[in-house]
Amino acid sequence: MAFDVRAAAARVIGQVLAGNSLNQALPPMLDRVSERDRGLLQQLCYGTLRQGPRLQAILEQMLDKPLRDKDRDVQGLLLCGLYQLDGMRVPDHAAVATTVGATRVLKKPWAKGMTNAVLRRFLRERDQLTQALDSAANACHPAWLYHELLRQWPEAAAAVIAANNQQPPMTLRVNKRRLSQQDYLAVLAERGIEALPGGIGAQAIQLSQPRDVLELPGFTAGDVSVQDEAAQMAALLLQAAPGERILDACAAPGGKACHILELQPQLAELVAMDVDEQRLHKVSENLQRLGLDASLLAADAARPPAQLQVESFDRILVDAPCSASGVIRRHPDVKLLRHASDIPQLAQQQLDILKGLWPLLKTGGTLMYATCSVLDEENSQVVKRFLSGREDARLCSIPANWGEPTDCGRQLLPSAEGPDGLFYSLLTKTG
Repeated sequence: MAFDVRAAAARVIGQVLAGNSLNQALPPMLDRVSERDRGLLQQLCYGTLRQGPRLQAILEQMLDKPLRDKDRDVQGLLLCGLYQLDGMRVPDHAAVATTVGATRVLKKPWAKGMTNAVLRRFLRERDQLTQALDSAANACHPAWLYHELLRQWPEAAAAVIAANNQQPPMTLRVNKRRLSQQDYLAVLAERGIEALPGGIGAQAIQLSQPRDVLELPGFTAGDVSVQDEAAQMAALLLQAAPGERILDACAAPGGKACHILELQPQLAELVAMDVDEQRLHKVSENLQRLGLDASLLAADAARPPAQLQVESFDRILVDAPCSASGVIRRHPDVKLLRHASDIPQLAQQQLDILKGLWPLLKTGGTLMYATCSVLDEENSQVVKRFLSGREDARLCSIPANWGEPTDCGRQLLPSAEGPDGLFYSLLTKTG
């Protein structure tokens, strides 16, 4: 028997509140609900988490005391119920009834009366409850991130915050080995699928409406992949040349490695490395679908194994682990999972990775440092710390007219109809 969709959403959100990522929590629950409810489950989870800080602030006003850790599923259900009343076109009576009914499925009968009371109070006092919110909660952002965006990007912060709170566009990358951007646009037009060419990427196409990848003509055959336009800049900027040996040091799930191979079919070798051996399976699947070859290696980029010899790579791509503050619209759980205290730790990890990989780069070679962060502490400041006192590295300019120039690279900021927020920096080894 299929699991109740609102109870499923409550459990997923409860797991995120406990510190698990949405990517970990959602897939098992998608398998438990009926096929017709899978879209609704995703909408409930993503929508609730996008508004998470705001909904939490509203909920805190209505609870006499915080719920216990073991009742995070109930908290998730309450947040999900508030989202339905405030952010969906579900009739109020249906949203209340179905949410209250989910307490039975969660085997939390004691929460039935509380859930009913909280949701009905929200309907009565919506204006007063929302007027009491501070500016960060009202913007659906954690306070630390909200104020950092205002400080670091004062002119663009409002647009970035608005983009973070919206569903992102679905962008495709056309496989240059098989056909051109214009060729695939023509194929889509024949199928009645509305799409436009990307704004900055030669292989990018943005769909007017998201759809299942299996509905995309040629997807299974490898004609296209799903990849945001900002991420497509990595392979274009790296400019791999025939006969070169390339290291993609933090490769999973493999989008950037596959793009490099699509653009340059005459590489000597591409090594796709990732610290997570399980995630390398996804890299392998993407390579197989696209008919591409790479060497896969499970290893820590901060402490590369001896088999990766000194000065053996012409180019290295470092897509470093980061706060994901530039891709919040795709990963709304970041709003609840990330904290200000995480940023210095991530910056140190990023610096350790650069230091660990630099000896592997040939003299005259290029290293690209990339993050999906919009925070300077993870971006230009990391590059500056790496370059400090180092005589064998030189910062290169990025020949591009997209994004914002920074001290050590170029920053794309998330925009409602445009790319995600990624940072790029290029370094050359001078010897």
